[in-house]
Amino acid sequence: MSGNSQMLLPKKLIIALGGNAIHPAGIKGTGKEQFDIAAEAANALLPLLRDIPQLVITHGNGPGVGKVLLRQAIASKRVAIMPLDICVANSQGGISYVIMQTMQNSLSAAGVNREVSSIICEVEVAPDDPAFSNPDKPLGYFFTESEAQDLSEEFNWNMKEDANRGWRMVVPSPRPKKILNSRVIKSMAEGGGIVITAGGGGIPVIADANGKISGVEAVIDKDLTTVLLARELDIDHLLILTSVDHVAINFGTDQEQDLKHVSLDELITYFNQGHFSAGSMGPKVEAVIQFIESGGKRAIITHHDKAYEALLGQTGTHIIR
Repeated sequence: MSGNSQMLLPKKLIIALGGNAIHPAGIKGTGKEQFDIAAEAANALLPLLRDIPQLVITHGNGPGVGKVLLRQAIASKRVAIMPLDICVANSQGGISYVIMQTMQNSLSAAGVNREVSSIICEVEVAPDDPAFSNPDKPLGYFFTESEAQDLSEEFNWNMKEDANRGWRMVVPSPRPKKILNSRVIKSMAEGGGIVITAGGGGIPVIADANGKISGVEAVIDKDLTTVLLARELDIDHLLILTSVDHVAINFGTDQEQDLKHVSLDELITYFNQGHFSAGSMGPKVEAVIQFIESGGKRAIITHHDKAYEALLGQTGTHIIR
C-alpha cells in the first residue's frame, strides 16, 4: 500500500457487515457455502484487516436466527423450544465464528500476524419500549397465509404479510440503549486485536432496579447497535457494507439516481421524503443520520466487496456533516 493510501485510512473504524456477506439470497445456507462466501468477504476486507489499527466489526444475522426458530418448530415435539434471546445468541455465535475463522485465514495467508476475536455481546433495551407492543421486524422464511395461520396457532408466532411476497414471523425490535460489553471490546480493540461483536444487533436484555439483567424476546437492529457501539468506543468513522455500491433515490424507477457524496441535511430530506424502504435501506440510512448527528465524522455505505476502495473515496455513498 502506498503512503498516500495509508493516510486516507482512519486509525479507528467500525464496520457493519451485512448478513449477505455470508448468506446472500439464493443459497441453501450449508456450512461450506457460508465459509466460502465469508472467505470472499474476508479477502476483500484484507487491506483494512491489515492496516487499520483499531478495528471493530459488527454483523447481521440475516436468515440465521430465522433458521434457528424454524429448526425449533420442526423439532418441537422432541426438543425444548428456546426463547428468542437464546436464539439470537446462537446465531450470533455461529456467524461470528465463520467470519472470525475466514479473517484469520486471510490474514495468515498474507503473512500478517494479527489476532481476530469474537465477543458475544448483550445490549440493554428499555422494558417499556413501544416496539414490544408493536412487533414489526420480519424474520426467517416466507409462508403462505394458511401456513402462517398454522404456525401462529401452534407456536404463538406473530405473522404478517411482507410486501406481497408472503407471510413472515415478526418480532419486537426495540432501540438499543447500552452495550454491556463495551469496556472489554474497547480494551481488545485498543490492544490491536480485530474484534467481531454485536452480531444481529446483540442479545437483547433488560435490567431491573437492582441491576439484574435478563433476556427478552426481541431482535435489535444491527445498524443502530453499531452506531451506539461506535459512540461508546469513541470511533468516528463508520462503514456499512451491504449488497449495493451506492444508496439511491427514486429506486426502481426511470429516475433512479445513485448518491455519491451527500450532506447530512440532504440525506435527512431524502429520508423524510420516503426514498428508502423500511425493509432494506431505510434502517441503514437512519443509522447513518444518527451517527453523524451524534458527532461522527464520516459514514460510508457501499458493497462489501468495495470496502477498501470506498475508504479511499473511489466508490460508495459518503455522508459528512
